[in-house]
Amino acid sequence: MAIHYETTALKNLTSQIFQRLQVSPEDSQQWADNLIDADLRGIRSHGIQRVSMYVRKLRAGEIDVDQHASIVKDSGAVTVIDGQYGIGQKVATEAMQRAIEKAQQLGVGIVSVRHSNHFGAAGYYARLASQAGLIGISMTNTNPLTVPTGARDAFLGSNPIAVAVPADPQDFVFDGAMSTVSLGKFEILAKQNLQVPGVWALDETGNVTQDSNRLLNNMRQPHRFGGVLPVGGLGETDAGYKGFGLALVVELLTSVLANGPLSADLGGKQCGISHFFIALNPSFFGDATAFKSRVTLLLTRLRELPGLGLTGVRIAGDREWQTYQQNQVDGITLEPATIRELNKIATELGVDSSPVFGREVD
Repeated sequence: MAIHYETTALKNLTSQIFQRLQVSPEDSQQWADNLIDADLRGIRSHGIQRVSMYVRKLRAGEIDVDQHASIVKDSGAVTVIDGQYGIGQKVATEAMQRAIEKAQQLGVGIVSVRHSNHFGAAGYYARLASQAGLIGISMTNTNPLTVPTGARDAFLGSNPIAVAVPADPQDFVFDGAMSTVSLGKFEILAKQNLQVPGVWALDETGNVTQDSNRLLNNMRQPHRFGGVLPVGGLGETDAGYKGFGLALVVELLTSVLANGPLSADLGGKQCGISHFFIALNPSFFGDATAFKSRVTLLLTRLRELPGLGLTGVRIAGDREWQTYQQNQVDGITLEPATIRELNKIATELGVDSSPVFGREVD
C-alpha cells in the first residue's frame, strides 16, 4: 500500500532532518528540493526513501557538510573541481551551473568532479542545462554495483547517464543507469516485500536471484558478492556487453578522468564519488530556436508512430513529466516502510513529523 503526502510539508520535514545533522538551512532546502523533485517525477528510487541512507552517511562522517567544492583547474571550457567530500547535490549543482556559464560564453562547458558524494538522480543536473536552453549531459560513478559481462561480482557502479535537450511541450530527458536498474529499485522492492521481476541481478554464487533482500544484503558487505547485471542482462545473447561497455565509458569519464577512486575502490568513510558534466550551446551551431523546433518535430513524429498495445511510443522523460504534473496535484507516494524510517529518524532527532504523517500507517 502506498499513500500520498503533501509535497511542501514533506520537503520541510526533510529539510529539518538535515538541519538537525548540522547541515545549513540553505543546503538542507536544496537537498530536500532535489529529493522531492525525484519523487514528483515518479523516480522513487532516488527520492525521499533515500533520506535514511543520507542520514547514515552524515552520522558516519562520510559527508562533510562544512566543506565547499574547490576549483583545482580552470582552463578555457574545462573546469576540474574537488568536492572535498561535501554534499553531492550541492557540489553537482554548482558544477553544472559552472558548465552552463562556460557554454553560454564559449559554446561548451565541461566540468569534471572528484571527491564528491551521491548526488541523487542524474537527470536533475542535465535538466538544469536544458532549462537554460542548452543541451545537458550528466553522469557519475557510484559504489560498486554492476557485474561486468563474464564476471561474478560487482566492479563498476550503476554509472548513470542523463541527457536533456530543449523541446516543447517538455524537454527531452533521458536518465538511466547502465545497470539493469539502480540499487534504489531493489530498496523499493524490498520495502514492498516484492520479488525482483526480471533477470536483473546475481547472488553470491553467481546465479540469477529474484530476492531483493538478498541482493541488498550482498551489496552491504565489505566485499560485495554478486551484483546487478548491466543493461542487456546476463551474458552476450541480449547484448549485455553493450551495457557493460557503457558503464565502463562512464567510469572512464568520471573517476579516471577526474583522478578519483574507481567504483570498485569506493566504500567506507569519505569514499569520493566522481561526476562529469557537459553543457552545449545550440546557438553556436546555428539558430537555437530552429534547433528546438527540430527536436520538437522529431519527438512529435516518434510519438505519432503507429503503436503496439495501449501506450504507443513513449519518449524518454514522457512518463516522468506526466507523473510530475499529476503529483503536483495529488502529492508524493511513499511506502509505509519509508514512512516508518522517516518517523524513526525524526523522533531520534527531535523533529515533529506529525504535520506530515498525521495518520497511522498499516
